[in-house]
Amino acid sequence: MNTDMSFLQRLFTNVIVFLIFLSPSLIAAQGKHQFTLGKSEFLLDGKPLQVISGELHPARIPREYWRHRIQMTKAMGCNTVALYVFWNYHETSEGVFDFKTGNRDIAAFIRLCQEEKMWVILRPGPYVCAEWDFGGIPDYLLKYPDIKVRCMDPRYMNAVNRYIDRFAKEVVPLQCINGGPILMVQVENEYGSYGNDREYMESIRKTWTAAGIRIPFYTSDGPTAYMLEAGTLPGAAIGLDSGSDSAAFAQAYRHNPNVPAFSGETYPGWLTHWGEKWQRPDTNGLKKEVGFLLDHHKSFNFYVIHGGSNFGFTAGANAGNAVQYQPDITSYDYDAPINEQGRPTAKYQMLRRMIMEKVSYPVPAIPEPIPAMEIPPITLKKTFNLFNNQVPVLRSPQPRPFEYYGQNQGLVSYKTKLIGHKSGRLKIWEPHDYALVFLNGVFIDTVFRNGGQWEVMLPKTQTANPELEIIVEGMGHINFGQFIIDRKGITDRVTLNGMTLMNWEVQLFPLDEAFISTLDKNFTGTIPDNLPCNFFEGEFELSGTADTYFDMGNYSKGIVYINGHNLGRYWNVGPQQRLYCPASWLKKGKNKIIVFDLHQLTEQTVTGFRTPE
Repeated sequence: MNTDMSFLQRLFTNVIVFLIFLSPSLIAAQGKHQFTLGKSEFLLDGKPLQVISGELHPARIPREYWRHRIQMTKAMGCNTVALYVFWNYHETSEGVFDFKTGNRDIAAFIRLCQEEKMWVILRPGPYVCAEWDFGGIPDYLLKYPDIKVRCMDPRYMNAVNRYIDRFAKEVVPLQCINGGPILMVQVENEYGSYGNDREYMESIRKTWTAAGIRIPFYTSDGPTAYMLEAGTLPGAAIGLDSGSDSAAFAQAYRHNPNVPAFSGETYPGWLTHWGEKWQRPDTNGLKKEVGFLLDHHKSFNFYVIHGGSNFGFTAGANAGNAVQYQPDITSYDYDAPINEQGRPTAKYQMLRRMIMEKVSYPVPAIPEPIPAMEIPPITLKKTFNLFNNQVPVLRSPQPRPFEYYGQNQGLVSYKTKLIGHKSGRLKIWEPHDYALVFLNGVFIDTVFRNGGQWEVMLPKTQTANPELEIIVEGMGHINFGQFIIDRKGITDRVTLNGMTLMNWEVQLFPLDEAFISTLDKNFTGTIPDNLPCNFFEGEFELSGTADTYFDMGNYSKGIVYINGHNLGRYWNVGPQQRLYCPASWLKKGKNKIIVFDLHQLTEQTVTGFRTPE
């Protein structure tokens, strides 16, 4: 009996050792490890490790679903989670950091990855792109008229170093050498697509090192010679965006044959802007790329395996030239393998089969889906109008952007009396991003930044000194390319028939959750029948909670708040009509919805659906 037990114990021990040897994903809970860079591959404790990573962004996922999304990533066959950290999500005002509340607790997310026996690749910026507002850079820096970013401008670098020093306290203990799951840290992001200041890149690495990072660094750039020359660092691994074939890896080898290269961003989907069709790329190219990476034992990271949502005002924008502006939709579904609500797609199943055929470690079963529900039509009532909100009046010789007033997005009202010219060709230089023009309280027209058509014809009036009011909505700071210095509001001046208009009254309407909570206190007067910029409110009862998608197809353009939470923007230009709402933002019993719409005059219903379309 004792002999049999001894044999069984030895057999059990050998099985566990065998599994640990085969499965990098099982090693993460096993104490301290050394992750190093070989000449052509990554090494974990001296043995080759193929990193198969899925990217998740904690800020885009309700904290209640973090573990589920990590488990979904593991069940697709990944052994690693890559995550962007959005600097401006954690330093919302200058020098004030939050790494603890809600889904800002990055250390907690990383510990969950470790509990699920997953490695971590950390992508902390300071710039990240990611279709996120200003690429993660705090908007407070834009209050400096001549600020330069992603370079050695001392004001920018002081802020960068403060961020790194603070954030390092959260993650230094979680490095693999200290018993945590973090294998590697990225320096900046796709810098070779933007600039060529190698001193800047090296300064960031030195700051991380001084703050206690002792694991390898890597950079991430497109697989072209000039991008790699401008964006990489000596001794850092090379991430290729993407490393789709042998030519891309050969380019990295020519640049530096002494460090490993991997596909830092393998794209299973793509981003979508307002007014476009949903971006749903063909999967044949993805299948070919992943097949190549698996067959050649190359490490890679799916960007993204699950996108989540751009809740609130976190969505960014693109700009192909000086007059083009393409704001991102609220959904960050990205046509990713795991959809916005956390469910596996056909693409997920395909990739899971491909990975399972190649890896030696066990891949767990797919977790049960998060429940979703329908909500019957909710009757909304018009309750407030923007013009009836009493907020302080500021005075300015000429209009100034939002950031000079300490406001990120939302709305700003600019008002002036017309003296001299009183009708004719009004031009806004430049409207960032969407403007409504009023004359004597009458709505005249809208101006959208995209395309450079920034003029409105003002009609003649019988008023001696007509009042001009321009309400401007910020729709997301540009997050990629040379135009990322992107202030909101009226960024220069307003002219009427070439005459510069002076002496403006300015009112701030941030439309953030704090502002919405004060509507009852700020509102005075009656609600006009024929003016836009209205607030609509409704209540609905729930016997239980689950995820849902609120359909905004009956409304025009605005923002939705559920029980005080900002779900994000909607716009009837599409393609997105339904906004994802997690169950954790709903409650059993009475719930409240507030809709702010820039154009809607009449009351309409809002309905909750199980699916995004």
